[in-house]
Amino acid sequence: MIKILKYSEIDDSAIFNRSLASSDVAETVSEIIADVRKRKDAALRDYSLRFDKSELDSLEVTREEIQVAVDSTDPELIDIMKESSENIRHFHEKQVRSDFVITDKPGIVLGQRIIPMERVGLYVPGGSASYPSSVLMNCIPAKIAGVKEIIITTPSHGGYVNPVILAAAEIAGADKIFKVGGAQAVAALAYGTESIPKVDKIVGPGNAYVAEAKKQVFGEVAIDMIAGPSEILIVADSSCDPSVLAADMLSQAEHDRMASAVMVTDSEILARKTAEQLERLIPLLNRADIARASVDNNGKIIITSSLSEAIEVSNRIAPEHLEICTDNPFDYLSKVRHAGSVFLGKNSPEALGDYFAGPNHTLPTSGTARFSSPLSVDDFIKKTSFTYYTAEALNGAAEKIAQFAMAEGLDAHAKSVLSRAK
Repeated sequence: MIKILKYSEIDDSAIFNRSLASSDVAETVSEIIADVRKRKDAALRDYSLRFDKSELDSLEVTREEIQVAVDSTDPELIDIMKESSENIRHFHEKQVRSDFVITDKPGIVLGQRIIPMERVGLYVPGGSASYPSSVLMNCIPAKIAGVKEIIITTPSHGGYVNPVILAAAEIAGADKIFKVGGAQAVAALAYGTESIPKVDKIVGPGNAYVAEAKKQVFGEVAIDMIAGPSEILIVADSSCDPSVLAADMLSQAEHDRMASAVMVTDSEILARKTAEQLERLIPLLNRADIARASVDNNGKIIITSSLSEAIEVSNRIAPEHLEICTDNPFDYLSKVRHAGSVFLGKNSPEALGDYFAGPNHTLPTSGTARFSSPLSVDDFIKKTSFTYYTAEALNGAAEKIAQFAMAEGLDAHAKSVLSRAK
């Protein structure tokens, strides 16, 4: 049964209950990474046999396998994924940055170049749930950014990859796909093997082992974020339908036993009715056991004195997904400081963002929305600055630069400028 709490009567320990990876997970992942670095493809084959019951001659998915997957996928679903891709592309094209050059001072040229990464690795889960939507959300911004090569790793089961994952990869424009999952896939992308090339950045969701592996290889490669369990926070007023609110909470609770579904409302009656609807709906779900554990362990309904206070609670939690279920949601949008993605009004469920609307669904979790952003085109580019001074321009600044350098005790810096000055 979900907990119902009054904001005025609880402390931080009742609001924040996010879990970190255990030391056992960290140790296991460290051993896997070391093994992959040492034995490369041989280690990947052993782990595939051990974890996925897949005895693989070749780790790479062939063009024939991709075509069979596309042909076997429901044509209506193919069309839906293509329309979703267009929505994602339309949104992310607005994020593209441009080079700039500054020439407003005589003899000086300053500027910045936008350079796409050369090779990016995308991890796609294939365990208790597979997410073709994540393929679209990660591949398409990378393609828009101009990444030269996009590598996907995803688990196989008995040597076969979920065909919808392969169909989504084809629609999104992935270049290579490998039948490797888990922490071992992250290690392969970070360090390279005989079959899997080393990448510059690893993106994509995964379980605790995948998240820990990304954490451990960071620095060798870039990563998008350390993603924790899924989260939803709903700010709701008394006019909302409790059965709809319960369904929205369960849309995240069904992801993971550690997922967090929270509602904040100024109506105690709505809180009680929503709790009742949760009890009605959970047994009807395909993943009822997972949703039950999530709601019982991590779910909560918090009652506040006002909707403004509800937004204050949301900002303290900094949720991955925030729904503002009121008739006037734009009145509250400017007050939201910390949230991964915001869904406004009674007709914008979080699932809309997961699959179709266009904004990215790879979002900061575990309170990191306080300082992090959704995945975007920016995640797949680098910015390089450049500087040009003529002799005359340098002469005009040389003494100032030298004085600044000497103030830091760096006389070689000063001399490198003064040696050019006339």
